[in-house]
Amino acid sequence: MSLHEGLTSPSLIPQPGFLAREDVLAIRADVEAIKSAVAELDQKAESLSVAAGGAGAESLSRLDIFHNYSPILVIAFLVTLVATPLMRRLALTHGVIDRPNEARKIHREPVAYLGGVAVFLGVMAGILFSFIAHAFDGVMEFHTVRSPSHLDMDGNLFPVPPSILLGMTAIVLVGLLDDVMGISPRVKLGGQLLAAAALAIDDVGVRVAGGIMKPIGQIFGDPNLVYDIPLGLAVPFLAPTGSIHIDLVYWTGTAVIALFVLGACNASNLIDGLDGLLTGVTGIASFGLLIVALGMAMMDDGPRDSQRIILCLALLGACLGFLPHNFNPATIFLGDAGSLLMGFTTIVIILTLGDNEQTQLVLAGMIIYAIPLIDTTLAIVRRKMAGKSISSADSDHLHHMLKRAFGVKGAVLTLYGLGVVFAGMGIWLSMSRARVVYILALIFASFIGVTAIKIARRKQTESQAAAAANSARPLPVKAPGPSAAPRDDGGATGQTSGSPVQAGTSGAAAEGEVVAPVVEPAKAS
Repeated sequence: MSLHEGLTSPSLIPQPGFLAREDVLAIRADVEAIKSAVAELDQKAESLSVAAGGAGAESLSRLDIFHNYSPILVIAFLVTLVATPLMRRLALTHGVIDRPNEARKIHREPVAYLGGVAVFLGVMAGILFSFIAHAFDGVMEFHTVRSPSHLDMDGNLFPVPPSILLGMTAIVLVGLLDDVMGISPRVKLGGQLLAAAALAIDDVGVRVAGGIMKPIGQIFGDPNLVYDIPLGLAVPFLAPTGSIHIDLVYWTGTAVIALFVLGACNASNLIDGLDGLLTGVTGIASFGLLIVALGMAMMDDGPRDSQRIILCLALLGACLGFLPHNFNPATIFLGDAGSLLMGFTTIVIILTLGDNEQTQLVLAGMIIYAIPLIDTTLAIVRRKMAGKSISSADSDHLHHMLKRAFGVKGAVLTLYGLGVVFAGMGIWLSMSRARVVYILALIFASFIGVTAIKIARRKQTESQAAAAANSARPLPVKAPGPSAAPRDDGGATGQTSGSPVQAGTSGAAAEGEVVAPVVEPAKAS
């Protein structure tokens, strides 16, 4: 007998004669209310069991989920492909170009900037299409991809939060200002921190440190690492209840967000040194992250599953649409607007991998995006050991060294291949146990650190050797004027040092300089 049937049994309903009429009516009213509540609970339980059974019977694969979201990829690709020539024409018209005025630059003719604006339009078009498509039933049914936890508390689709869109816009505006008129590094840094703050306010990535910190908290008896510090009085905004609530995981995650955003934006900017390099590397990384995101969606990981997939597809489509115009020989460059946008969007996807405190997935995502991170780490260590500023430019980046060996296209294709290797490694690690990921990530970081130190020391030794060789060279000696007395050259023929060029000297001694005195043997009589 079910609970509903038991409550409807006549034996449980009070009979007249035992109680007063008013009491009987009150009890019957209570019983009817309970029966109604239980019937509602039975109906909800039945619907949930049906949903669970359907989910188990119709488990979707990565390909099924990708097919559901694939229009985002197509829209981002087409918009970027069409917008790029328009941005190139606009850049050439208004003089927003990159002139080959440095030895490190490989192009010999001015090349248009504003490619980053085209990429931004493509990414935003893909994201906007996801919202519009969901508003019309049957166009893109996101809710069929996952269970009801895919929805927020009000039963609505959890969209890409405004903080991510705001961060993208801020990053592109800062980069565009630098491309058009040039701004100070502090202003660029401020724009990146503003984008990071927007993410933290909307709780994007703030739980990323939980996977490492909570085991540490268990040692101290508080795995959540949440503390309340009493103040004895209420302080508006800071402590309205009279105590300060401190969530160490949240605040550590906020610091990690700022560090990751700054690191990724500058890493992508540094590696953008050859035609098509950053665009291709970012496209490969976004594809690898897409595979991880689809796997998480299969496991019903949380409400950010749609965000990850939408961002990956929008970024991948924009990269594919821009690459034909950006590959060597490039007709348009990303500029700071594009390089900063690609770094920011990629790191946002990586941060959302740890939304449920799965720090190992964040490490796997960083390995997928390893090439820009490795190059930046090597550059920082190299410049620090050489006593230079970390913002100083040089020609010792990975792509520069590969270019000297294989040429521009060869270097770019080599790094594409390495990007595929790292993407495959990251995907494999995302499916492994957390402990394995931590150990391999530690080994990987140690290898990078040792390599960076070795390269920096070698460069330092080469610089010291070159400086020593320059100091050992004899300094040029100014020849005295014609009125100077003759100088005895110890057995020389008596040629005065006032001669324009002594016998045996090179042409470099012109303009009155003598590189070295030449002693001629006396002729036999």
